[in-house]
Amino acid sequence: MALTVKVITPDRVVWKKTVEEIILPSSTGQLGILMNHAPLLTALDIGVMRARMVNTWVPLVLLGGFAQIDNNLVTIIVSDAEEVKAIDEEEANKLLAASLANMEKAQSNREKIESMQNLRRARARMQAILSLK
Repeated sequence: MALTVKVITPDRVVWKKTVEEIILPSSTGQLGILMNHAPLLTALDIGVMRARMVNTWVPLVLLGGFAQIDNNLVTIIVSDAEEVKAIDEEEANKLLAASLANMEKAQSNREKIESMQNLRRARARMQAILSLK
């Protein structure tokens, strides 16, 4: 028996797999989930979800949301998600550099918040890419 993980965005099911273990980027830190985990509802932060399937870890970038764990079913509802195979490393590096530059230029509170969110997303994308190397 294993965990069934379903990642859902507002417009589609991004990922549905059976896994042995999952590590979620919760708002309070990394959260590991194994089979027969107690029922749980948790907020998710921008970050990399890692799923272990047959001794291979598969990363997926999550952009904030919620996860519900119940009866070996993990339902993840997020604003957006990206599979690593869809991320171009060169473009991700450029976006990270641009996000850092925008963070330094930000002056209003709104600009600072938006640039921080963009920076966190860019870092998560790079972290996911680097986890495969």
